[in-house]
Amino acid sequence: MAQTTHAQHPLQAPPGPGRAGYRWTAFQATLHCMTGCAIGEIAGLVIGTTLGLGLWQTVALAVGLAFVTGFGLTMVPLLRSGMNLRAALGVAFAADFVSVTVMEITDNAVMVAVPGAMTAGLGDPLFWGTMAVAFVVAFAAAYPVNLWLISRGKGHAGVHGLHAQH
Repeated sequence: MAQTTHAQHPLQAPPGPGRAGYRWTAFQATLHCMTGCAIGEIAGLVIGTTLGLGLWQTVALAVGLAFVTGFGLTMVPLLRSGMNLRAALGVAFAADFVSVTVMEITDNAVMVAVPGAMTAGLGDPLFWGTMAVAFVVAFAAAYPVNLWLISRGKGHAGVHGLHAQH
């Protein structure tokens, strides 16, 4: 398989450590995490709402799907590069677990805290508006966590180094 270089990776931070590089990498890692979380979260909330599941059943479904899609987005390029499934899952867990956890706690807390948001129908602007606000708040909560991890060589900092190896 072809190797991915820093220049070919569109989300890679500018080379070398430094505050600007860390902030950029943390922003991109948080955006990546938000994408995976949002896909699973929206799917879970829509499925739970459509099926008439209870509040906590819907939250559990949304959180579970957010972890699956969040880890999946990290794993796909690793698997395509030739990494085996077990190793890719380990990398995804190490890179994403803390960030996804912070996002899920935050966005679900916002959804549950807004009266009527979780029981609003899918056609109700309250449901979608609250979800949009919840994602913004979750991004704001996860960014400093990712910045802290990346500045210590953890989280998504490790994933980018693997692209060059496989």
